[in-house]
Amino acid sequence: MATLNEKPVRLLMQDMIGSMGLVPGQAFTREQAVQWFEEHYPSVKQGTVTAHLIRLSTNAPSRLQYSAKADGSDDRFFKLNSSQFRLYEPGVDPAPISSATPVDEEPPEAKVESSDEFAYEHDLRDYLARNLHIIEPSLKLYSEEGITGVEFPVGGRFIDILAIDGSGGYVVIELKVSKGYDRVVGQLLRYMGWIKKNQAESNQAVRGVIIAKEISTDLVLACSGLSAVSLFEYSLSVSVKRVDSGDDA
Repeated sequence: MATLNEKPVRLLMQDMIGSMGLVPGQAFTREQAVQWFEEHYPSVKQGTVTAHLIRLSTNAPSRLQYSAKADGSDDRFFKLNSSQFRLYEPGVDPAPISSATPVDEEPPEAKVESSDEFAYEHDLRDYLARNLHIIEPSLKLYSEEGITGVEFPVGGRFIDILAIDGSGGYVVIELKVSKGYDRVVGQLLRYMGWIKKNQAESNQAVRGVIIAKEISTDLVLACSGLSAVSLFEYSLSVSVKRVDSGDDA
């Protein structure tokens, strides 16, 4: 059993394929991949394994968040469902999703009509991921071996944003483009519990943040006894600046 990683995780996945004897058409589960890494490279976190499975899955839209290489070297798997995968088969499977072939993540009818709201939740997500300092000055996006905290996988689901604070603790951020209701608390606490159990070290704190256009009174009440959960409302503003055309006529 190795304790130090002599290769990046994306390359260790290739070793896993050989070690498990995977052949085209043979399905394997996320849990089997996690178990293989626990046995051979226990220092690799479960979330890192799961994220790399998605990064290397040619039909997973979320791979765009994980810097999948355009040269095809990351085109290893085909995702069958939320927990099963098989080897990618060129010429049989659809062309791999890449930055050159973006996927529309949400249907047009999901667009929010109000002019002071983000059109899609992923627009809000991407903006905040680039500007985490507006939530808290010390916040930084989680990043490890090309895997970022945008759509970070947790047991078949995805955290909107996973960040690291100035003390090295994890911050789980859940977003709602419109109103945040109390039911989001259960979702957030589940994600926080997963990170605490499978990703964080024993000395790392885990807390949560909910950001919505409007925070409902029920959500405020639900979080009133949760010191590890913070609530934020976002607002948008537009300014215009005149540009001189240089036409003196």
